[in-house]
Amino acid sequence: MRIPTVLAATALTVAVVSQPAHAAAAPAVVFTKIYYDSPGSPDFGKNSSLNGEYAQIRNRTKKAVSLKGWTLRDATKRPDHVYTFGAFTLGAGKTVTVRTGKGKDTGTTRYWNRSGGTYAYIWNQTADTGYLRDASGRLIDSCSYNSSRAAFRIC
Repeated sequence: MRIPTVLAATALTVAVVSQPAHAAAAPAVVFTKIYYDSPGSPDFGKNSSLNGEYAQIRNRTKKAVSLKGWTLRDATKRPDHVYTFGAFTLGAGKTVTVRTGKGKDTGTTRYWNRSGGTYAYIWNQTADTGYLRDASGRLIDSCSYNSSRAAFRIC
């Protein structure tokens, strides 16, 4: 009778050992959407069209998160394609929309304040990747898309 008990305990130990020690924790702040093909584009960078292009970022936690110094960017290496958050706190469970064009910053919408024709757009119309990094430069989340059939990507 003792042998089956030992075998059962051994099988249980093997099953437990074969599982990963812990799953990677999902980031607290994530991309939820990138709207990369704004209505009306190409229209030579009208502000209304630039503001139709945006990225949304959500705080999935029950605590507010300071985004001061955090950056949002696309896949290019161009320094003018980096948005840096100033003093801004994203409330618990809240979403902020970062629009490409000009406007007045609020608690739910921030503006990249870009202008200058078709080169003012950030997000490529068919394929790109958005990167969200914290103030120390650590990658927090990314969102990629590769489609000319849609105007946005739910991340």
